[in-house]
Amino acid sequence: MESVKDLLRLGARVDPVIEEYLLRDADPEFHEAILYPIRTGGKRLRPALTLASALAVGGRVEDALPAAAAVELAHNYSLIFDDIIDHSELRRGKPTLWKKYGISTAILVAVHYRESIAQALGDTRDPRTFSSIMARTLKLLVEGERLDVLFEQSGRGDEPYVVERRRSVVTLDDYLDMVYKKTGALIETACVFGALSGDGGAREVEALRRYGANLGIAFQVGDDIIDIFGREEVTGKKVGKDIEEHKLGNVVVILALEELSQSEGEELRSILRAERVGREELERAIDIISKTRARSRAEELRRRYVQEALQALSVLPSSEGREMLRALAEFVASREY
Repeated sequence: MESVKDLLRLGARVDPVIEEYLLRDADPEFHEAILYPIRTGGKRLRPALTLASALAVGGRVEDALPAAAAVELAHNYSLIFDDIIDHSELRRGKPTLWKKYGISTAILVAVHYRESIAQALGDTRDPRTFSSIMARTLKLLVEGERLDVLFEQSGRGDEPYVVERRRSVVTLDDYLDMVYKKTGALIETACVFGALSGDGGAREVEALRRYGANLGIAFQVGDDIIDIFGREEVTGKKVGKDIEEHKLGNVVVILALEELSQSEGEELRSILRAERVGREELERAIDIISKTRARSRAEELRRRYVQEALQALSVLPSSEGREMLRALAEFVASREY
């Protein structure tokens, strides 16, 4: 656990660098709104992965700071749009950017973040390569978000594209494709950026790419388990939010539907398809899911991806950076928050 704390402390070193890029070329009147997403909290997990990956290939933290800043800016850039798309009013216990400042301002802040990403990438050791990787990653994030929306079973009746293409069936393979794009790709890129910033060789870059991609999927599977079975006093989040938001793109729901009888499967689907999911319907959905082996199967899936991540690290020499990455993977395997 101490190595995980060391990792998160390492990630915090990126904060002043992020703020420098955000405030560059920004009108002082805009500063408060621009800094709001960064200053409302966050673990800085992704930049921490970049810095630890640089250390794991024998590089220096200082050389990886611009890439780490770009990764965290990209994460927050995606969250701004995620909150608008999902009509989310709270993040980290505080009003979301659009809720506090309005949608127009939130969109302008997001565009400002995108250009700040470009400026940060310009200070990396190979701006062209880093920018190309980031462009691909952001397109994958968009595709992952698109699929997540299409996996919703109700809502968005005023959005023709979604209504016409909504997926009534989502397989485990569909889910894994979506979460790699929505979550895994940026964590993968965070690790690759660290390896490249530390001047790692092709074998080391590939090892850290595999580590990041597998860790990202394991992380999202864990989020899905916590959403359905978490304890609010531990997580600080409302249980069953995915069900309230009609999401079929939750691995626990998908695995439960594989096991349920036709009648109970239809009952669970009807709850997801309801215009509004109330407290009673939410509790019934969780009760139905709890009758299956979905939780244990999801936990096994999470452990499998964590093992793949740990296996990828085996080609790297022993170092403080590799130890941080190993400890994080083991934490992800069983985290409850």
